[in-house]
Parts: sequence; structure tokens; C-alpha cells
Amino acid sequence: MTHHDLATRLRDAYTSGALPPLRDGLMPTDADGAYAVQAINTAHWQSEGRRIVGRKVGLTARAVQNQLGVDQPDFGVLFADMAIADGGSLLASRVLQPKAEAEVAIMLQNDLPEPDTTPEQVAEAVGSVAAAIEIVDSRIADWKITFADTVADNGSSAFYVLSDTRKPLAGLDLWTCGMALEINGIVASLGAGVACLGHPLNAAAWLASTLARRGEPLKAGDIVLTGALGPMVTINPDDHVKASIGGLGSCSFTFSDDRA
Repeated sequence: MTHHDLATRLRDAYTSGALPPLRDGLMPTDADGAYAVQAINTAHWQSEGRRIVGRKVGLTARAVQNQLGVDQPDFGVLFADMAIADGGSLLASRVLQPKAEAEVAIMLQNDLPEPDTTPEQVAEAVGSVAAAIEIVDSRIADWKITFADTVADNGSSAFYVLSDTRKPLAGLDLWTCGMALEINGIVASLGAGVACLGHPLNAAAWLASTLARRGEPLKAGDIVLTGALGPMVTINPDDHVKASIGGLGSCSFTFSDDRA
């Protein structure tokens, strides 16, 4: 299977259903091939009018990296039509096997063009910070993913929610900040900023450096989802999902069942 073949299969899976792992075209740790597939679909979706508004970082937890046999995070593209309003709804018909995770989101006010971006440089570029929920989804059946599968599948991305409240970075403690993710008022996941590659700004610096080396640097105005602060949680129709992060407040959405 060529990279273009794999990209088409992944796009078709959004409507036709989840696929087996992409073993016939990608070895489990083939990062170059997987990002090539992701780039093909990104270009395809842009040609259809979708607008890139930022990036997401994944695999920021060491335990997950070890599970997939890799020593680095990954990234995916955020499109404008992936945003769900704080307090809004996600229709069940728009996802296959969704999970939710709580994250710190940063909004940039300056470009980050350096291939060796430091966390300190990221901090200087941050315009505001928000609590976020990423709704991840996999086009690979039963989430039986390798590193290459999730990268090719746009980082297993789907949708995201940003809190209406935005905070300046100054005065925030994104290292020890606690996180609680609730499903229908019951805590389902706990975590802290340090769980995200040691600090959310570390994850953002890795992303900025990686994209700069690829000739696709982060720009002022970009949204960055820096990675999960705790375990992701499976969501079911009619669930109400709320993420609270110390110093940032909370955001929420309802997973609405619109299927017959």
C-alpha cells in the first residue's frame, strides 16, 4: 500500500467505520511514513476548505510512550471545525470510539520559528492559557494502535473544547496544577501538569522545535493542545464531561446521542 492509499483508507474510515491497523503499509515505528500519510490528508482537507488553527501534542506520558515502543511525543493538526463551544454538544454520529482527556491549551501571540525552541521561549510567546478537553478518536479498530497508526491518523484527533475563561501565563503554576475530569459529576481521571512531559511548556517546546525543523513553524494565533494531564476516559452517549484544572478553571461539553 502506498502512502496515498493509506491516507484514502483513513479518510474513508470516518464514515465507513474503523480499520485494522495499517500493517500492510507502515511498520509500527515508521515515523517518516506516518507523518507523510498525515500530511497527505492535511493537504486534502485544506483543499476542501478546512482551516488549520493549531496543533495538538500526543504521547506526552512516558508510560504510553513505553507501551508503544517510542521515545518521543507525536503531533496532529487542529482544524477550525474541530472546536466545540464551552458547554456545547458533540453529536455521537460524528465519532467512532471517542475518549476524553483534560489538557492545558496555550494560545500564541508570537511566532516560534527556532528549531531548538526552549520552554522559556514558549513562555514569552504565550498570549493566554485555557483549560481544555480533547476528544480523541481512532480510525483504527479497538484502539489497537502503534505509533505509526496514531501519527498517520492525525494523532488520533477528533474535537476539542477550550474554556471561555482565558488566563495570562504569569502567575500560573502549570507544573503542580491539579486536574480532575468528571463524567456525569463523578471523577473519572486525575492528574497534574507535571504528567505532561514534565511540564506543558516542555511539550509545547518540543512541538515548536519539531515543526520548525519541518518548515512548518508555529505562528502567532495558533492554538496548542499540550497533551493529557491524566488518563483518557471512554465516553458514552448522553455523558456530560467536565474538566477542571487548578488556576485555569473548567470547561465542559455534552456527548449527545443523535443516532437512531
